[in-house]
Amino acid sequence: MAATKRHTSKRAAPKKSRKTNAGSKAPAEQQTRAYGPQAQQSVERAMHEMEQGELVSGSSSKPVTSRKQAITIGLSKARKAGAKVPRKAARKR
Repeated sequence: MAATKRHTSKRAAPKKSRKTNAGSKAPAEQQTRAYGPQAQQSVERAMHEMEQGELVSGSSSKPVTSRKQAITIGLSKARKAGAKVPRKAARKR
């Protein structure tokens, strides 16, 4: 009797999920803030100015109406003041 090759189903075995290293960090490292308190105050001030209609965009001097733009302006001012703010993300092309 010749041994015949058995055909298995073509279904791939389920992929195992990768574990993250989130549990390996020390508790003190997990609680560090990405943005400093000075940056938070700067963004709060920019949001307040936007709500009052006083926040204007750079060179065009048009009033800012976008929430995202107000946050960006606040973070930019905080960076210039030397606050703890993560670097800008690289531009996507």
